[in-house]
Amino acid sequence: MSGRDLFSQPRRVGRGAALTLVFASVLATGAATGSFDDPRREATAVANPSRPTPADREQDVADAAAEAMAEGKSPVEAAERAVSRSGDRWGAVYSEGEYEQFEEALDGEYTGVGLWARLERDGRIEVTRVQDASPAARAGIRAGDRLVSVDGRKVDGRPVTEVVSLLRGDAIDEGTGKSGTPESAAAGTKVALVLERADRTWSATLRRARLSTEDVTVSRTAGGVSVITVDAFTKGSGDVVRAAVAQSAGAAGFVLDLRGNSGGLVSEAVTAASAFLDGGLVATYDVKGRQRALHAEPGGDTTRPLVALVDGGTMSAAELLTGALQDRGRAVVVGSRTFGKGSVQMPSRLPDGSVAELTVGHYRTPSGRGVDGRGITPDLEADEDALRRAETVLSGLGQ
Repeated sequence: MSGRDLFSQPRRVGRGAALTLVFASVLATGAATGSFDDPRREATAVANPSRPTPADREQDVADAAAEAMAEGKSPVEAAERAVSRSGDRWGAVYSEGEYEQFEEALDGEYTGVGLWARLERDGRIEVTRVQDASPAARAGIRAGDRLVSVDGRKVDGRPVTEVVSLLRGDAIDEGTGKSGTPESAAAGTKVALVLERADRTWSATLRRARLSTEDVTVSRTAGGVSVITVDAFTKGSGDVVRAAVAQSAGAAGFVLDLRGNSGGLVSEAVTAASAFLDGGLVATYDVKGRQRALHAEPGGDTTRPLVALVDGGTMSAAELLTGALQDRGRAVVVGSRTFGKGSVQMPSRLPDGSVAELTVGHYRTPSGRGVDGRGITPDLEADEDALRRAETVLSGLGQ
């Protein structure tokens, strides 16, 4: 499991997979207006007579929050307990400030120090990447360094989501049980780190800054293959993918690297699909019982060979895109089985202004496949040297 410090998540009930929640939920314009019936959103309404309906669960959570407010207790904590009781694996509750931060992240910006980290098997937190020109980069931190503590708190064994919250300054205080304030996570505030590199241990105090997410990168292999890596589908990322394809004159083919892509805005995933498809179906879903469909725009590159690289960290909107390219026969999928996050959350405002995101359904690929709990099986398995395997596949497809 890996993440970066734009994913701020306090340690709360039902957030064991919080990195997925950040980008698996589509926080579109309706989130701010209260109108969530938006075809850009990853939204599905389903009914099961043997279980509470999404409307029932939403009402239970709202009632719990309202009752807590009337009793002078925390409505967020009460809502979280209600979500936990509902058995909704992906349900979560966010304070108003946290929700605003997620919307900012999906706009391609965040406040943090600019590092990525992962939890190693031995419990250590290792830095996996440092963003150029970020506070972390200016402090000399680099990939492979071990993060020992953040603001005096040891991080060994903690979920990456908690470490991320500490880096941002909005984690739950273990002594008071309160979350950090917006001021504590603002640009310019300080965060003290202790790090290790080989046998050296040192301290560094960084100031948080407003940073861009840089979720799409493009490179060219020695064999002339254009590699388009998409870390998450934030605002504008789909257009960047389309531009990369349009400007790839001379490329022998494409590798669309979706490994570790935790999802994002479905509209951006559909735009990315339009780079490789000449219109047609991308996915289907329901909104309040009405069947709807997402279609690619015409004019994509359908002639040069394409491989989609995936792994167990490929989730949600990234799985939707992968399924469309696979079902439509446009790409050979290489890697390992994807995560299997095909369920859909819709947000609702609670009485205190916080937001509950509850599962309301599932999307399906063009052939009607459900992804939730199953994932997408690649056409060719490849764990190590997956990019090299992808190039080999492309060379065969191009003949």
